[in-house]
Formats: sequence, structure tokens, C-alpha cells
Amino acid sequence: MAGLLQVGVLLAALAAVHKPLGDYMARVFTSTRHLAVERVVYRAVRVDPDREQHWKTYAAGVLGFSFVSIVLLYLIQRLQSVLPFDFGRGPVEPGIAFNTAISFVANTNWQSYVPETVMGHTVQMLGLTVQNFLSAAVGLSVAMALVRGFVRSRTDRLGNFWVDLTRGTVRILLPMAFLFAVVLVGLGVVQSLRSGVDITSVDGRSNHIALAPAASQEVIKELGTNGGGIFNANSAHPFENPNGWTNLIEIFLLLVIPVSLTRTFGTLVGNRRQGYALLSVMTVLWGAMLAVIWWAEAHPNGPAALLAGAGTEGKEVRFGIAGSALFANSTTGTSTGAVNSMHDSYSGLGGGGTMLNMLFGEMTPGGVGTGLYSMLVMAIIAMFLAGLMVGRTPEYLGKKLGRREVTAAAVTILAMPTVLLLGAGIAILLPGTSGYLANSGPHGWSEVLYAYTSASNNNGSAFAGITVTSPWFQSSLGLCMLFGRLIPILAVLCLAGSLAAQKKVPSTSGTLPTTGALFPTLLTGTVVLVAALTFIPALALGPIAEALA
Repeated sequence: MAGLLQVGVLLAALAAVHKPLGDYMARVFTSTRHLAVERVVYRAVRVDPDREQHWKTYAAGVLGFSFVSIVLLYLIQRLQSVLPFDFGRGPVEPGIAFNTAISFVANTNWQSYVPETVMGHTVQMLGLTVQNFLSAAVGLSVAMALVRGFVRSRTDRLGNFWVDLTRGTVRILLPMAFLFAVVLVGLGVVQSLRSGVDITSVDGRSNHIALAPAASQEVIKELGTNGGGIFNANSAHPFENPNGWTNLIEIFLLLVIPVSLTRTFGTLVGNRRQGYALLSVMTVLWGAMLAVIWWAEAHPNGPAALLAGAGTEGKEVRFGIAGSALFANSTTGTSTGAVNSMHDSYSGLGGGGTMLNMLFGEMTPGGVGTGLYSMLVMAIIAMFLAGLMVGRTPEYLGKKLGRREVTAAAVTILAMPTVLLLGAGIAILLPGTSGYLANSGPHGWSEVLYAYTSASNNNGSAFAGITVTSPWFQSSLGLCMLFGRLIPILAVLCLAGSLAAQKKVPSTSGTLPTTGALFPTLLTGTVVLVAALTFIPALALGPIAEALA
């Protein structure tokens, strides 16, 4: 009952902010007024904010900004020893710095290190936290570019990347992060510039407990669907997530922008029922996977777990099964990757559920911006399949879906499986890989598959049983994060440019309606079918085999 109450409170909170936040974000990205602080940014980077861009120029801005961000973040880590608040931790190793730079710029926030012993506060705040804002704003920008592709007609302009990036950061992410950072501090989340405190424990031993400005970083970690922990235990650490209220608020932060963006979409296209159709698909898939994960952890199949009455290993007592399953489902359904329990300790079915959430393409409801544009791409695939069945040219929101549009959509959905399956397949074949796994057999394969699933989907969570400090894992996972992020973005922007160049076609009696029950059903089936056809063989060797054992 307590778990159901948590779900009810969460859904009520999301429903309460859905309209005001969704409409506010629509106004942010359609306003013709520039704030004074924004004009300072435009002058600094020498950008004309009133000049819109072709999709190729927009894409060049995304690529250039990402490349510069990776280089700067890498250098900040390597120069840590000369920065304040380094606490004598020295420069970050090249392999870790490379992997981390790509990870945080790609909104993945995969971490192959122990934050409280490797990163000083300056690197955490100036490097990692800044990218938590900017990488989320990049996702928002790309989503808005695609929406403009549907809204506009006979134009080759999609807006201005630098304006979208700045507005997403200044008007949406920063104010919300400030507000909820204060809330988290009030509820007990640590906010300190000290390296730690020395204490004497009850057994008489001396211990050093690390401290950090956790609250300000925790909030954008969740709000921007980033997920990188300030402490190694991530959101299971009592300094990041001390109680049930902070746990529920952090889950709310994971979901609030992706969920509200469906309202933004409906507002911008002039038909809010279109947004509700997408939201219904996200909700059904999120709810179904929550039921699977929750049931699996409450009804375990191992002897120790049966004696305990539930799969409590790897879970914090203060959250319990319900709070852990709700967090796990939400963090893998978005591209967040924060964890308040160890997914490696989940049952075969429960761990497989978290993995399947990512394999859907993280659109349930997905990351900030990425969830919306991924669902729109899948909607195009669904309409294409419907067109094949009835023998007519498919269309969506008044735009014809020809070869170029479908090709761009196909590239978007095929990029992730390609890098994921190639990376995981090569990793498991390499000699010595078993030495980096805590388990053999199906669970060992699940650890490898989960790692590449998380990296390729820009999630960042991990099965804790795998050690990824080898050069192979550092480099291959870094490339999966990079390609899994940038290839879909480029394909989405190409799709947006092609849609914007078209003129709108009126609906006819042969047009498939996209606001009733039929379209969401078709879209849900398409998401499940694409994931099943692509990943069932890989899942059968790992979580499915483990669940059936």
C-alpha cells in the first residue's frame, strides 16, 4: 500500500505540472524576446540570435559544441592538480578522463571511477555539473528543431541552435535546478565544500567520510536526466538521497521535463491531443515495466531471497522494494542512469526489465528532449508501417513520409542497436573478459550486455558486477556513447530539415487519425515489436535464461 501511495503521489505531481510547465516551455522556444543575460552570451560567442539556421548549420553547431565540450572537459580533468579544491587527488588518468569527457557531454554520465576519491570539487562543479546542464539543453534543442520541422512549411530554417541551447539552460534548467536544490538541502541532502570529516566509529576506528556540494549537483543530475553520482553509491548514498521524500522528489525530477514536453509538443503543433497520444504510449510502457520490475523483486526465485520474503539484496532499507523498483524503472525509462539500488542484485526478470526499458530506445518517457524526438521518430516508423498495410503514402501531422524521411528515421533507430550489439559481441569474445566480471554464465553476459546497452542509449547506469577499467572497456564504451548520441541527432536534424521543406497536406478520408485510440495502440506495438525483433536473441542468453533458471 505504501508503494502504491508513492506511485499515486508521483503521478499526481506530474499531472499538476504537466500543463503549466509544458506551456511555459512552448513559450520559451517561440518567444521573440531575448533576456539581457542571453544577449551577453550571444555577444560572447558572436552569434546573431535573430538569424535562423539550415539543418546542416544547426547540426554543425551541435557537433562543434560537443567536440569543444569534450576537449575542455578532458583538459579540466587532466589539469585537476593545479585547480582549487583538488584535495591532492592529482590529474585524472587519461583513459578515465577520455571516457568521462565523452560520457558527460553525451548526457550518459557513465562513471568508471570512484567520484569521491578521483574528482575534486572544482572538476565536479566546473566540468561535470556544467555539462549536466548543457548536454540536457542540447537534447531540448534537437527536439525543438524536429517539432519545427512538423510545424513549418516550405522553409529550410529550423531555428538557431545557440538560441535554443541558451534558452533551455537559462530559462528552464537553471531556475528549476535552483529551486529544487534548496528543497533538497532542506530535506537533508549535503551541500559542503569540505573534502570530508574524520570520525571515530562505534568500534573505535577512525574513518574519513567524504563530503561534497551534493544538493546542487544532485538536482541537475536528475532534472537533466544525467545520472552521474557525486558519490560512488550514487542515489543510494544517504548524503545524496537521505529519505523517502528526497527519493520521491528525485524520481519526480527524472520524469517532469520529458513528460511535460508532450504538452509542449501538442501546443506547438496546434493540437494538444497529439501530445496526449504520445504521452499515453509513454505512460503505458512505463507502467507496464514498473509492474514487471516491482513484481519480480517482490516475488524472487532465489532461496535466500525467498527466505527474506523479497529481493532485498542491493536495496536500501529506507526505500524498500517499491521505492527501489519505482526509481529503477524511471531511471532506465529515461536516459538518466542514477540508481538508488544495485541493478546487478535484481532478479533475472527484474534486471531484464531495467535493460528492456533502455532497449525500447529510452522513450518511456526518455531523456530531456531525446525522449520526445525518439518517440516522434518511432511514430514515423509506425505510420510508414500503416501506409504499407493500406497501400498509400504515409503521412504524419500533415507531412508526407517519403524515402528520405523514412531513411532518416530508420538510421535513427538502427544506430543504437548497431553499436550496442557490435560492442557487446566483441567484448564477450575477447580473451580475458571474464576476469572483469563478477559472475559467469547468463548473469555474466547480462553484465556485459547491460554495460553496452547503457552506454549506447546514453543512460549511464550499470550492473555493478562488471569492472570497466581496462583500456578496451574505457575506449569502446566511450565510442558507443559518442556514436549512440550523435548519429541519431544528425539523422533527426536531417529529418527535421526534410519535413520543414515540405508543404502541409490536408487530411482526407484516407488519412490515419493520430489522436484516437488506434494510433497510440499502433505506436505502442511498433515500439515493442522493434525492440523484440532486435534484442530478443541477446536477452534470451542473459536475463531470460536467468529468469527461467
